[in-house]
Amino acid sequence: MSHIENGRAPETASVAELVGTTTEQLSRLVREEAKLAVVEAQGKAKRVGAGAGMLGAAAVLGLAVLGALVAAAIAALALVLPVWASALIVAAALAVIAGVFGLLGRTSIRKGSPPIPEQAAANVREDVAVIKERAQR
Repeated sequence: MSHIENGRAPETASVAELVGTTTEQLSRLVREEAKLAVVEAQGKAKRVGAGAGMLGAAAVLGLAVLGALVAAAIAALALVLPVWASALIVAAALAVIAGVFGLLGRTSIRKGSPPIPEQAAANVREDVAVIKERAQR
């Protein structure tokens, strides 16, 4: 870096000025990384919310289907099968549909979990490595 800060070039700055500049830059870096972490966590939270919504939809749909179609399906199948067999077939079909929605919701939640800001954490590790490297010079 060859820019002038506080009226003095870094080569001629005092130790106190260099420490002050370093502290200010480190503080700014930490604030920016914190902002990135918040943005990343919000994105993951949205994915988890979408997954939870899908699971909710699976539950509601399962109940609605159960309430609206079970009686009609059982009655229709009861024309050719015993009532108990009709009820068993309808229940199995509903279980498959609910299972599909459940798996879709779980997959969406797993994509957003854990809600750790991975990019921000990687940036902090990289920044620490650079600081350590420069401190050893």
